[in-house]
Formats: sequence, structure tokens, C-alpha cells
Amino acid sequence: MASAAASVLIATPAHADGTLRGHAAERGKFIGAAIATGPLANETAYRNIASTEFSQITAENAMKWESTEPNDNQYTFTGADQIVNFATQNNQQVHGHTLVWHSQTPGWVQGLSATNMRAAMNEHIATVVGRYANNATVVSWDVVNEAFNEDGTFRQSFWFNTLGQSYIADAFRAARAADPDARLCINDYNVEGINAKSTAMFNLVQSLRSQNVPVDCVGFQSHLAIQFGFPNDIQQNLQRFANLGVQVRITELDVRMQTPRTAAKDTTQAQYYTNVINACNAVTACAGVTIWGFTDKYSWVPDTFSGEGFALIYDNNYAIKPAYTAVHNALDGGTPTDTTPPTTPGTPTASNVTSTGATLSWTASTDSGGSGLAGYNVYREQGATDPQLGTSTTNSITLTGLTANTQYQVYVRARDGAGNLSGNSALVTFTTTTGGGTDTTPPTTPGTPTATNVTSTGATLTWTASTDSGGSGLAGYNVYREQGATDPQLGTSTTNSITLTGLTANTQYQVYVRARDGAGNLSGNSALVTFTTTGGGTGGACTVVATTQNTWNNGYVIQPVTVTAGGAPITSWTVTFTLPAGHTISGSWNTVLTVSGQTVTAKNVGHNGNLPAGGSGNFGFQGARPNGNTALPTGYTCTTP
Repeated sequence: MASAAASVLIATPAHADGTLRGHAAERGKFIGAAIATGPLANETAYRNIASTEFSQITAENAMKWESTEPNDNQYTFTGADQIVNFATQNNQQVHGHTLVWHSQTPGWVQGLSATNMRAAMNEHIATVVGRYANNATVVSWDVVNEAFNEDGTFRQSFWFNTLGQSYIADAFRAARAADPDARLCINDYNVEGINAKSTAMFNLVQSLRSQNVPVDCVGFQSHLAIQFGFPNDIQQNLQRFANLGVQVRITELDVRMQTPRTAAKDTTQAQYYTNVINACNAVTACAGVTIWGFTDKYSWVPDTFSGEGFALIYDNNYAIKPAYTAVHNALDGGTPTDTTPPTTPGTPTASNVTSTGATLSWTASTDSGGSGLAGYNVYREQGATDPQLGTSTTNSITLTGLTANTQYQVYVRARDGAGNLSGNSALVTFTTTTGGGTDTTPPTTPGTPTATNVTSTGATLTWTASTDSGGSGLAGYNVYREQGATDPQLGTSTTNSITLTGLTANTQYQVYVRARDGAGNLSGNSALVTFTTTGGGTGGACTVVATTQNTWNNGYVIQPVTVTAGGAPITSWTVTFTLPAGHTISGSWNTVLTVSGQTVTAKNVGHNGNLPAGGSGNFGFQGARPNGNTALPTGYTCTTP
């Protein structure tokens, strides 16, 4: 049936006037693909498409730790060199993937002491990156991959559990030492939109760069699925990272669908590809888009997501799909055709004026030219030359670094994805305060939050606003989850409300708020608000099947653990299983794990809990065990709370 559908759905480019790489180059972007060494060596059709359509390639597996250093200090670069040589012959760039990751890292690394693990990491990075440091084809690296859980906390990988958060900065510094000219990236999935996970990564990148850690680039994997909806704030999210001064890029794009493939699903898939390309086109700092493969014949999706597939732009027979046409047409026409500027923003209003800053807000602009509203530029009126005070992707901004006791006249201009600027807004006039020394007085404590609009993945909190008398002015609020010794920050707000996203279904949260002022002083903790996210089952049952991917003397990887809904849809699931005596969990992904004794409870995360009848999701984990112990976890059960 699938092959019959494929023959019906073969598409051709609307403007067959050039390759994907040619049109991407016209826009100053790259278009890339993840490449596998097997078909690259053995299939002419695969090689021809890889060489002619793409300007950048990523080794799908050949540069990962298990491929380059399977045993301590025993390196093999056969596959990596094959990729680099192919790219050199075809005038392509190579993005190295990946140096430090919780998966596909040999067991001998995972059981090391902290001192030896750090030494092994630094030596591995020096050797692998150093091998290609003088090769102009290899221009960038994923240094750290998938460091976060869905809720924005750090993944409890063997790296984190052994070395703590410092492994991330250490890895970047080692990579910079090995190749001073390479662009160094942090990479993760489910960070395409603005949510708890992407905000945690944003905060980390901001913190690392403030410490002069060489994070040059942020990668957004973008493994999308048409049944879960499109992250419509992707452009806004790319831009907020770009505003940190880093390059951004889409690194592993694919768009899967539930089988069978249909024309309607192809249309939706094509629109998703269009949306991603357009988002990158609209953000100047977005270097390009890499698709994770290009032919359904070698996609990773069917082996990982049961009952899903057809995620790429060529089918199993190397025929182009509507998704190819979508990518082609979105890249086509490197000179933007949008010449219509956005509407003029509303008159700004000024609040929270201090000796060094102020918050401005205004009525948002709209854009009808096709490239989309990209943000706002904020200027000070000074006559012939008006200096730009800042930029924002929303209709508000907090200005900093202003001069005390000074009048400011400020206006705003909207900009679109093609670079068109609106007219000037009307002026707002305000005068900064006198100052009067260093502010050491914290704001008053916020009122007790109230929770509304609680869903399986989010909630809205509101509280009585704080006041600040220290002179620097109230700057905003930090929102935390109460968890004992270390309380993760769920988000920040400049008003006395926040909409939390990326929460875990069917989970109790205890949350408090602290106000902050312009000098960085924090108030006391507000009283706690307690709420439980929704996500109970809808009457459907679920089953679970665990697959052992890899084992070694003192550990193992169980992946995928596939959860399948029964005869009715479900909105969440919980899997329990038993660890043998002496075993521990050293890492997990696509789940939230808790351990009580030898009983492990795994709950879905935001993207894999809603399953249609008969549909499947999956997660994975890594276990550690005593040397010579060959036992594996048992007793897997699945329930829908």
C-alpha cells in the first residue's frame, strides 16, 4: 500500500530552475543533510542527490564517540574521513556531530571516576576535533548534545551525575583549544518553540557566554510530527537566541506522520517544511537548515516511532515528495519579494523608570507583505542621528544602561522578515531618576500566586505585585518550583503573571515567586501555590514493550521502550518496572523518571503522551550495574492514570 501511495504522490518542483543548495546560497544560507556512510559508499542515486542538492552535510553516526573511539585511546576515523572527503570533493561544508552526548558513548567511558572521565572527555575532543582543525571543510561541531530534560532541568546523564554541570563549559573550552576557528554549538530537541526546555537552554547559553565560555551557536533539532502541531513561535524563539549574539541553525529537521501516508498528510508535512525554512530565512543569524537524512529509505523514524514514518523529502525510491517542492520553493528567490513595511507601532508607554532603565510597551504592529513581523527597533530622538537603544521580538522592552536624571524621547519602528521598517511611532518622553547610590534594598515579597487554566502541560499564575523603594526600580519576577535543596526556575516575567509551559502531565507542582529589582536584589519567597497538571487517561489502556539496544560489563541501554495505546486514545501514560539489585539509572530521555528503591516510574513528557487509539510513543534509559552482572530490568507495566 505504501509503495502504491508513493507512486501516486510523486511531486515535481514548481520551479525546477535550480538545486536546493543553489537557492540557499542566493539567500546566504546553507541547506544540509545528515549522511550515512553505507549508502554513500554503495548507492549511486544516494551519492548523486547528496552531492548536488546539499551544501552542508552532517555525519549521521560516523563522528559519534562510539564510532571514533570505541575503546580507550583506540581511534578509528574510516567513516568520518569518508564523509569529510566526500564533502571536500563536492565543495560542501561538514558539521561535526557530536562530541559529548549521553547516548552512543561506549560503556568504558560511562563507568569512569570524575577525574578520569574529565580527562577522557578532554582527550577525546582534542583528538577528534584536532584531526580536522586544519581542514577547511569541517567548519563547526555539536560540542554538547541534549543536556536538558523536558522540564528544563539538567538531564541526569552519566556526564552530569559524575561531573556536574561543569562538564558543559569544560567541553566547549576543550573544543576551542583543539580548533580556534571552528564554530561550536550546543544542540537539543523539543526546543524549537518557547517552552521550559528552550528557556533553560537560553539561560544556560546566556550564562556561559557571560563567563567567556565559547558557545558560538545553538542548534534546534526540529524532529517534528504533524499529529502534534507546529511550534508557531519558532521564528520568535530563533530570534531571541540570536539576540544573545550566537548563530542559530536548524540541525536535524524531519517531519514524521502516522502511517499510512496520504496526500492530505503530505500537504501538511510540506507546510511544516515551508514554515521551518521561512523561519530561518527571516532570522539573519540563522545560518541554514539541515534535514536529518533526505530519503525515507534510510530514515531513523520507523525504527524509533512505531507506526510512523515518511518523514523526509524523497521517498524510498528517491522520488521527490511535496516536501521537497516546499523546501525548494521556500528557498527560491534569494532576493526577498516583500517590499511592504509593517504598520506603525502604537505610542509607547514608559513604566518602572529608574536611574538606569525603563520598561516600554506599545500596541503591536501587523505585517501583510508575506515575510512576517520580525520585531521592533527602539530609538532615542536626538535630531539628525537617532541612536538605537535596543531591539525586541515582542511589543515591550526593558531598556538598561541609561543615564541618571536625564530626559529621553523614544520611538519605535517595526521590522519584518525582509528587513522593511515601519514608520516611526509617536514619541514617549520620560526622565530617569536621580539615582542616589547603590541599591541594596530588595523589593517587597509578592502575594500568594493563584493558578488558573491548568492543563496537562501548562498553567497561568497571577499574584499581587511587589513594590521597590531602593531606587533601582522593580525589574520583574522569577518563578520557581519548590523541590527541596535546589529549586529549578520555571520562568521569568516582567508583569505580575506568567503562563508556564512544558510541564509534565498528571504531576503536582508547588510554585513560588520572587521579585527582583534593577540592581539584582531578590525579594523573599512568596507563599506556595500548589496545583496538579491534568493528563488522566480517557478510558483507553496501554501496553509497553522494552527493547535492549546495547549492553556492556557494567551497563546497558534500553531503547526504545514503546508505549502503545489500546482501543481508545490516551492523553498520558505511566510505565513502571523493576531494577535488579545493585542497578541504578544513569540517564534517560523522552520521559520523566523517579526511582523508589528498585521500582522505577516513567511518565510521558509533553510530546509523547497524547496517543491515538493504536498509536505509539517511546522513551529510553541507561542503566549501570556491578561488573559481571548480566541481569536486566523486568516487570514492565503500563497504566493510564
